[in-house]
Amino acid sequence: MRTRDWVVPDFTELQLLGEGGFGEVVLARHDPSGTLVAIKYLFTRYLTDPARLGAFRREAELLSRVRSPHVTRLYEFHEGPRGAAIVMEAIRGVSLRDVLGHDGVLPPEAALAVLKGSLLGLADAHRAGVVHRDYKPANVLVGPDRESKLVDFGIAVLAGSAGVPVGTPAYMAPEQWRGAPATPATDVYAATCVFFQSVTGRRPFEGTTTDELRDLHEHAPVPLDAVPGPLRGLVARGMAKDAEGRPPAAAEFVAELETAAVAGYGPDWEERGRNRLAQRAGALLALSPLALLGAGTAAAPGAASGLAAVGTGMSLGAKIGAALVAVAVGVGAVVGTVAVIGDGTSLPPVAAAPPAEQQTAVQVALRTRAEAGAGYHVDAQYAAVSGMRDQALQARINAALAKPLDDFIDYVRSGLTDPSEDPPVQNTVLIGWQTEPVRQPRRLHHPVAGPRPDDR
Repeated sequence: MRTRDWVVPDFTELQLLGEGGFGEVVLARHDPSGTLVAIKYLFTRYLTDPARLGAFRREAELLSRVRSPHVTRLYEFHEGPRGAAIVMEAIRGVSLRDVLGHDGVLPPEAALAVLKGSLLGLADAHRAGVVHRDYKPANVLVGPDRESKLVDFGIAVLAGSAGVPVGTPAYMAPEQWRGAPATPATDVYAATCVFFQSVTGRRPFEGTTTDELRDLHEHAPVPLDAVPGPLRGLVARGMAKDAEGRPPAAAEFVAELETAAVAGYGPDWEERGRNRLAQRAGALLALSPLALLGAGTAAAPGAASGLAAVGTGMSLGAKIGAALVAVAVGVGAVVGTVAVIGDGTSLPPVAAAPPAEQQTAVQVALRTRAEAGAGYHVDAQYAAVSGMRDQALQARINAALAKPLDDFIDYVRSGLTDPSEDPPVQNTVLIGWQTEPVRQPRRLHHPVAGPRPDDR
């Protein structure tokens, strides 16, 4: 997978997620805790380039300033003679670029929902004094947990910083083309361009050359006729040529979005929009390497040792995982512990084993589910327990162990728009011995300025 001779200590790389001109991003597992993360490595050839290495370091520094549920979190920054890497939260989701590439256009409520979520992330960045400068569909992730998150702060700067024009031309504000100081209003413009694309199926301006595209962004009127009527005022405000004519920051734009959305689509617009996003993300996520982020653990220890079943390959919302934990921990008094983790971000403590006379010989085995649905197919495994004296309790545990797979199949099924899509629902379950309690994840740290991230 890689040509590097250096890997961040305590992490095992699982899969390449993508690469660009300056580095690559891999999905990795934090070995002490089992948490899955995304690690962005700078290509080794740039370690001797002060400008590129400095920009990579600044990305980590700026990301450390932003604490938001709508922005990918920084865990660690590593820099040394053998490599440089940013360890970040791995997000279960697919990019808005992929969603638009597949569907072409979003219903207005879904487009509003994804805009609101990413604007909330921008608002937190703006409060921290950070301007993203590269809001585009590829940098907005949506997932089956119905949330959207903002990623890639590679060219972010502190508000007020000036420099050469930089960004993605299709979404750059007029002042950004001129290299004027970056302001939150610059991000508002880019977010509105992406919103325009989401509801119309095309970018607001298309040019055959960079110079032509610049002229359109600076002087051409916004083609509002292509935008649904209730949203035209919102788009006109967000794409005003003069930054002074736009909302001054993302937080103010969120308030305007709420007003326009309720007026145009009713008070329940967000629920409908978020549900639609979750459906599409679930179907597309089945094709993504990030489907690995549904890691689960089932453990049934006896007096000295026990079996552990670890499943990967599905993506689940945190609420699902929490519900399974609540069900599983409740049976600890009978079988020791059964813990099922849905999102991989926090491992619950293992309950103390019951007295020997109360223990039951519990077996953990694999079951396979294979079926062809209307537009999708399932080829997956899940864990099941047997040998319990209380059959009702055993059935309850097995239902909890099967529920993640059932829920993910529901996500895929509900998100299909084309009967010929045929995304696979797959996973792998490994069974091994667990002789020690599950360890709590350590606090990952990073030697950069700004607040430390929350414990995972």
